[in-house]
This record gives sequence, C-alpha cells and structure tokens, in this order.
Amino acid sequence: MKFINLLFLLLLLSPVNLLAQDQSIRDYGIEIGVLPPGEQNAITDVEGVQVGHQTIVEGDNVRTGVTAILPHDGNIFQHKVPAAVHIGNGFGKLAGSTQIEELGNLETPVILTNTLSVPTAADALIDHTFSFSENDNVRSVNPVVGETNDGYLNDIRGRHVSKKDVLTAIENAKSGNVEQGNVGAGTGTIAFGFKGGIGTSSRKLPNDLEGYSIGVLVQSNFGGVLQIAGVPIGKELDKYYLSDELNETPNGSCMIIVATDAPLDARNLERLAKRAILGMGKTGGIASNGSGDYVIAFSTAESVRIPYNSEQDLKSQNVLRNSAMSPLFMAVNEATEEAIINSLFHAETITGRDGHTVKELPVEQVLKMMEKSGRDGK
Repeated sequence: MKFINLLFLLLLLSPVNLLAQDQSIRDYGIEIGVLPPGEQNAITDVEGVQVGHQTIVEGDNVRTGVTAILPHDGNIFQHKVPAAVHIGNGFGKLAGSTQIEELGNLETPVILTNTLSVPTAADALIDHTFSFSENDNVRSVNPVVGETNDGYLNDIRGRHVSKKDVLTAIENAKSGNVEQGNVGAGTGTIAFGFKGGIGTSSRKLPNDLEGYSIGVLVQSNFGGVLQIAGVPIGKELDKYYLSDELNETPNGSCMIIVATDAPLDARNLERLAKRAILGMGKTGGIASNGSGDYVIAFSTAESVRIPYNSEQDLKSQNVLRNSAMSPLFMAVNEATEEAIINSLFHAETITGRDGHTVKELPVEQVLKMMEKSGRDGK
C-alpha cells in the first residue's frame, strides 16, 4: 500500500504535471497570429515598462492582490505619457478614466486590484506621487486604478488590500520576465469557468515597419465560450456559458493594459485600444451585461512625453500617421488574444472563500484537442 501511494505521488509530481501550469501556450509550440513576440513575450518588451505584483493569500478566505504597471521608472507625474481609454462594456470601476479621455495623458502608474479596493489603491497612488520631492507643490493627482471582482474566491467585503500593499507592488515593479497566473490582481479571478489571472504577451513589427513593439497585460475574470487559436475548447470540454444551466454567469470583467513604443498621440492610442477588444473576442469572450471590459493604452516613446511644466505654449512632436496604424492594430489584436490564453495556462487550481474551488485549465487535455485539430504547432 505504501508503494502504491508513493507511485501515485510520483505521478502527480511528474515533469508533465509540474510544467503544465508553468508555461505559456507558445512554449508548447502553439502560435497565435503571425507576428513574432518580443524577447520576453510580455508587456515589458516595450522599453521602459515595468510590472510589479503583491499577492495576498491569508487563511481560508483571502485571495486577492495588486498588480502595478509603470510606463517608465521616473517621475510619471512630471513626465506624463500619452494615453487613452476604450470601454468594451462599462460595468466596472476605472478610476481616473475621465481625465485620461479629456487630456489624453497618464500621470501615475496603472494599478489593478479587486473592485472594493479601488479607493485604497487610488489613495496609495497619491502617496506615491507625493513621495517625489519634485512634486512638493502638486495639489491634484489623477490616480488610475482598474479592477475586476474576485468575490467568489476572496473575502472582498473585508477589503484586505492596504495602501502598503499597493506601494509594495509599485516598489516590486521591474522589467524582464513577468510572473503570470495566480499572482497580484489575478490571485482570485476566474475566466471561462476556469482559474484566470494575470497574463501577458507582446509583438514586434518588422524592421521595415520601424520595429515597434506592442505589449499587453490582462487581468482575466470573464466568461463566454473559450476558443484557443480558433479551436472550440469550451465546447469540446462542455464548459461554457449556458452549457449546463441558465444562471451559469459569464460576468466578471477584463482589464487590458496596452503599451507601445510607437510615437502615438491619444487619438491613435484610442484607436489602438479598440482593437484590443477584438483580441478578447477571439478568445470567446462575449462582453456580458455584468462584465467591465476596459482597455488602457499608452505610448512610452520619449518624443511624445508630456512635461508637467513647460515655458512653451506650443507643442511640436512627430507622431505616426493614420496610414501607419494597421500593423499596430494587428499586433495588439494578436497580443491581447495570447495574453488572455496565457493567463489561463499559468493559473492553478485554488480554493478560497467559503471553500469555493476553481479548477485550472486542463492543459494536457487541451493540448490533445489542439493536436487533434492540427493546431498544435507540430
């Protein structure tokens, strides 16, 4: 009996199982789209962008966290970046969105967290802005905070995210590899009935198109009928909205952060943001009535940064023409689709509030379906 138990344990801990939720879809030879990813296949492939997480797991009921996205590592308030917002479905709380729409810029890091922690995160962003001596005379700050509702797995009413947690996520922000799955703001999220979370991907345009990079990071927490590279995974697994009962909810939300080093103004960043929703649709998301689906897009190009103070009333800058946007539209579509799928591939089964358990995507089963369909990359 001891031998059988040991054998069972070894099977559970086999390399296949250990790796199943620790790789991106591209690591299995499955490519989404046609454009190549950047070196990290992450939003941090856009030069200057940094990502930090603070994961909060306490006792049986707390499963939440914070993810911070920084356009650059300097004083963002003094050196703002052009930005835009697009709303796919507005059942959500995106603090700071109206000023972005009005002025076309971003002056703080972007924070992602749970629904009821938006005010705390906004307060922490004000503290972060005030921490720079250069901002000693600042009297107004536009903190930008997005959210999804993790209340099925997390004691969301307990509001366990503190200002310190938010500031720690900002302090943890770095370039390079981005941790995905059950981390930061993705700790308690659910997507397509499986464990969702943080996902990221990137695309790089060919050199004859200036070699611009597009990076996307998502907080996936929504429903629909899962598709991977066009393969109807949700249907094959018989796990999709309306498959079992009419009240199986597709609600939740998806926050999508888009970064690029292309010199874009706010108007074309908004056009870029709109195309990210197309990538979400390709995964089978339906933008349900109760889903808050938001895109924040910004450019990191130094040539289009906006100084807080300037002695000049006129601003002169070179930005891409409308006719140069189509390759970027294609890139953001592909990167958003892959980022959402990566959030599922990295997420792991978790038990949280009131004993609720959400299972991870059955990666091995999915890979067999992809192989059967001829989309396994072999």
